[in-house]
Amino acid sequence: MAELEAVSPISEEIREDRTFFAKLAGVKIGVVPLPLYIIIAAVVYFAAVYKILPADMIGGFAIIITMGILLGELGMRIPVLKEIGGPAIMALLVPSILVYFSIINKTGMTAVTQLMKTSNFLYLYISTLVVGSILGMNRKVLIQGFTRMFVPLIFGTLASVGAGVLVGMLFGYSAKHTLFYIVVPIIGGGIGEGILPLSIGYGEVLGKASETFVGQLIPAAVIGNIAAIICAGILSRLGQKKPHLTGNGVLVKTKGGDGIAEAATIDKPVDFPLMGAGLLIACTFFILGGLGNKFLGMPGPVLMIIAAALVKSLKLMPAKMEQGAYHMYKFVSGSLTWPLMVGLGMLYIPLKDVVRIVTPSYVIVCVAVVVAMVTTGYFVGKLMKMYPVDSAIVTGCHSGLGGTGDVAILSASGRMSLMPFAQVSTRIGGAATVILAIMLLKLLS
Repeated sequence: MAELEAVSPISEEIREDRTFFAKLAGVKIGVVPLPLYIIIAAVVYFAAVYKILPADMIGGFAIIITMGILLGELGMRIPVLKEIGGPAIMALLVPSILVYFSIINKTGMTAVTQLMKTSNFLYLYISTLVVGSILGMNRKVLIQGFTRMFVPLIFGTLASVGAGVLVGMLFGYSAKHTLFYIVVPIIGGGIGEGILPLSIGYGEVLGKASETFVGQLIPAAVIGNIAAIICAGILSRLGQKKPHLTGNGVLVKTKGGDGIAEAATIDKPVDFPLMGAGLLIACTFFILGGLGNKFLGMPGPVLMIIAAALVKSLKLMPAKMEQGAYHMYKFVSGSLTWPLMVGLGMLYIPLKDVVRIVTPSYVIVCVAVVVAMVTTGYFVGKLMKMYPVDSAIVTGCHSGLGGTGDVAILSASGRMSLMPFAQVSTRIGGAATVILAIMLLKLLS
């Protein structure tokens, strides 16, 4: 008996150690147990430090996924921030800050650049989401959504221009400067599709090198995008408190149900070979958009959306293929959103440009533009018998950084199924803004 008592404290210590390690293993970063995550992060970190990290998709995915799941998890846990799109804000801004202070070395940057730019991961992500969500969508919701969404988009754009110019003038900016250098960059459709064409157009009209305008235009677009992310997070919270105001990813109210996807598609078990076919279909629609651009002159992503919507509306795609495309969309949106945003933060959010030009009054003008856009989208959407929260979020995508902004805004609100509508809002709204802005500048110069 005495021997048992002597051994008992040791057994108790072993039991406590096991309990501790079991609890530690129960802590997860995303879906990865904490001990395993630490090992993975250490491997990736030291590979980058010793410059043996592959400068390709393998190295790029290793970095953005390792950082993405951690920052997404932190964003969902930090008080207050988690209520306004914390994961999206963390995944975008923290990598941008790390790049600004040169904390991420050249090896890591090269790997991510190869993935994001050379391999064009952003467009693969967007095409998978657009095609998969459209093909998995209720046809009635799809048709009504596309026909109605332009009304809040138009009114939201007009309201954002009026509010931005008015607030800018109150802070001492001229109406012309506010319109062309703050408002238009925010609603121009992003950096590649908006800022760069604007800078070229401004350069031609004003007789200056286009490069001189890029640094002046980017800060407004970045701040506007952050404001739109926060608005989307707030709207999502509003939808949780008042469920009758939101379709949770559905734009239009319908009598026969408001599911974003056909019941037959959702209820089917995941079929991995079909998901592979779904990936092929998404890539094909993207390539088709590129072909259309060559012959029709319209932006490829817009043509991709139109083609997918026509195929769904006319029932041209076999149901099995729609299922594969939809499940591929669910996998990509559920697994790769935060990692993608890490890559975007590293490469597409130039913090040095923002820091150089930003003042408190500048930020207030940018926020006024976005708030006017979102608020108008909410109330006009409500009048159009749309879910006001979802209508406001889609309208707010017009003030985002193109495809980058759409991903950030929709992920902050948990409504990735609205990607087709967001892309139309961004692409068509942005293209129209760029054209009209350059024409107006020419008239005023």
